[in-house]
Amino acid sequence: MTASSEDAPTSGQAPAPADPGVATTFASVEDARDRLREVGYLTDDRLATTAFLQSALGKPLLLEGPAGVGKTQLAQSVAAATGRRLLRLQCYEGQDETKALYEWDYGKQLLYTQMLRDKIGQVVQDAPDIASAVDRIASQDSVFFSERFLVARPLLEAITSPEPVVLLVDEVDRADEALEAVFLELLAEFQVSVPEVGTFVAEQLPLVVLTSNNTRDLSAALKRRCLHLFLDYPSADRELEIIRSKDTGLTDALAEQLVGVVRGLRELELRKAPSISETIDWARTLAVLGVTELSAPVLAETLNVVTKYERDLGLATRELPRLVDPNREVPDGRGHGHGHGHGHGHGHSHDDPTPAAAPAAPRTPGDGPDGREVRAAKDAPGRHDEAYYGSPSAGSAAPRKVSSSQGRRSFGRGARKRPL
Repeated sequence: MTASSEDAPTSGQAPAPADPGVATTFASVEDARDRLREVGYLTDDRLATTAFLQSALGKPLLLEGPAGVGKTQLAQSVAAATGRRLLRLQCYEGQDETKALYEWDYGKQLLYTQMLRDKIGQVVQDAPDIASAVDRIASQDSVFFSERFLVARPLLEAITSPEPVVLLVDEVDRADEALEAVFLELLAEFQVSVPEVGTFVAEQLPLVVLTSNNTRDLSAALKRRCLHLFLDYPSADRELEIIRSKDTGLTDALAEQLVGVVRGLRELELRKAPSISETIDWARTLAVLGVTELSAPVLAETLNVVTKYERDLGLATRELPRLVDPNREVPDGRGHGHGHGHGHGHGHSHDDPTPAAAPAAPRTPGDGPDGREVRAAKDAPGRHDEAYYGSPSAGSAAPRKVSSSQGRRSFGRGARKRPL
């Protein structure tokens, strides 16, 4: 049974008993790997070793990594593999300890107060003054602030549970730092203090799993109390093995090609990279559609299964042809094809720095003027007359004479200045 912070069973409810035929801890690394595989969670050596160490040492486990790599699923699988009950605390911004630790059932306290009104009257009826009456009522505080009126939330429920449980504190990085400090006592001593009642110490040590998507840095005090494991996206072989184990209906060849496309999408600058669960959903979608060949148009039609933002969808759609066929030839932009219909036959290779003369193509009368002939005519001597700048006669012309009076008018003190 999975309980969130909103619907966690109170301590007065009888929890579902654990399966007596299932060991609540892992005996070895191989045992952890095999039992997690039996419940559908495939692990590598590092992950299996960490799961065994958490079970053997009894320390909390902090899982960090991007969203969708199986952090939450690991806690659920550990609970299934060990026969423990799963308690889940989903963290969010602004959450206070009353949703994580405990709270008082004020409605129940008020109801009991109304029912015991006559009895309370009897307690204070012979009090000589108000101060004495208050003292007599205060002496009964422990009646109304007792476990009878205490509502246990996931953290306290994990401590007071008479059977072994798995406590999942999901997305602890979303919780405020004040709530993060509340976790420290539980993670260090496996106990919870209630000022009005006292300290509750764990009857059965829970397996505590905390997950974080790294939206903020966690405190060193919290990390120090935990085993730490960073979960990243799996290798291509293991992700393909995961897809096969989920019986998606997609053939092995298409599943292998799909894994390659998904891994290519994760390398793009997407706001949200495709998760493992979304890859499984995509495989099932393609299988339901009866796809027998992966192509860019087919994948583009179902791309919304793994992309959740419009910008990501556009970027992924543009990159799909390259991801589907990495060996396809893509124009590199260095050619001279301008689309104007004139071919430039260079006739030389890139390895030879000396360009070879291109043979002239045969021309027909309807082809129009030859461009090379037109350019040669422009360079022919005598094209311009003698008055053109740079001609021999222009170069030998005498300089123009300027009179002294004209110079004084132009450069004298009274000359008109140009406006700035």
